[in-house]
Amino acid sequence: MPRVIELEDSRTASLAECVDALSVKGFDPGEEDSLLHAAGWLRRLGNDDAFLGDILIEELAHRHREDVLDNVYGPQVVMLALRGGEFFVRANIWPAAEDHLVRASGGPSFVLGTPHDHNFSFLTLGYFGPGYWSDYYEFDYGEVAGYRGEPVPSLRFVERSRLEPGKLMLYRAHVDVHSQLPADALSVSLNIVQSTAAQHWLDQYRFDLDQRSIAAILSPGPSEAFLKIAVGLGSDEALDLAHRFARRHPSDRMRLAAWEALAARAGDVADRDALWRDAEQSGSRLVTMEAKARRAKLVL
Repeated sequence: MPRVIELEDSRTASLAECVDALSVKGFDPGEEDSLLHAAGWLRRLGNDDAFLGDILIEELAHRHREDVLDNVYGPQVVMLALRGGEFFVRANIWPAAEDHLVRASGGPSFVLGTPHDHNFSFLTLGYFGPGYWSDYYEFDYGEVAGYRGEPVPSLRFVERSRLEPGKLMLYRAHVDVHSQLPADALSVSLNIVQSTAAQHWLDQYRFDLDQRSIAAILSPGPSEAFLKIAVGLGSDEALDLAHRFARRHPSDRMRLAAWEALAARAGDVADRDALWRDAEQSGSRLVTMEAKARRAKLVL
C-alpha cells in the first residue's frame, strides 16, 4: 500500500511558498531527502485550512475575466501549480456516494470502484472532510506485458483504509494499486505529483480483481491518437510511418496503436485477419496477445 509518512510540523505555508521551495529543490520521490523535503512543504500547505477556499472564491468572483485563469479546472481536479517537466500541485475533490455529482454521473466518473495503479509517483494529504476509502493492493509491474486478460499472479490485497485529515502518503508508481471507495462526506486531498517526460510512455493499468488480471491500459498518449488520425487521412507518408512504428517502435503500446490504425483501413475481414496474423509475429508480447484476441473476434 502507499507509504505512510509520519511527519509532524505545525507551521503553515502559502501555496506560493510551497511551490517556490519545490522549484528550488525539485521533487524526486526516489530520493529520500527530496521526498521528505516535498512532504514537509505539503504538510505546511495542508496546515492552512483556508488557502484552497480563498483560491476558489477568488476564481469564482472573477470568472467573467479571461486573463485570470492560468490553471486547469475540472469537476474533480483543481490544478494549483504547474512546473513543466518536474512536478505539479493539485487538489482533488471526492464526493460522497449520495452527492448529486455521483448519482448523476456514476462512480466511474470519479474513479470509484476502478482498481488501478499509476504511472507516476505522488504525495497525497488528507486536507478536508473525512477522506476517501481505498482497498489497497500491490503488484510486480515487471511481470506483466499489459494485454487485456493477462494474469497478474503478484497482485495481492494489503488493507482497506481511509485518507484521513492530515494523513500523508506516497503513492508509488507501478507498485500501489487501489480500488477507491466513496468518502463518507465531501472530502478534498492535496497532491504533489511527479512529472517526467518518460512517464507518458509507461503504462497505467486497470485491473480485474475477480480474475486477478489486466483489464485495460488507462494511459494512451496523444502520439497514438495523432498516428491514428494521420493514417485515417490516408497519406503515403502516414502509412509508411505506421508500418515502421508497428515493427520497430520502442513502445509496445505505440506498436499496438500502429497495428490498430492499419487494421482500421483494412478492406475486409480477410484483410484484417491477415494483418493481425502478421502482427502476431511482430516480436512484442503485448501486440501478439492483443492480435490473437482481435483475430478471435473476426467472423471469416
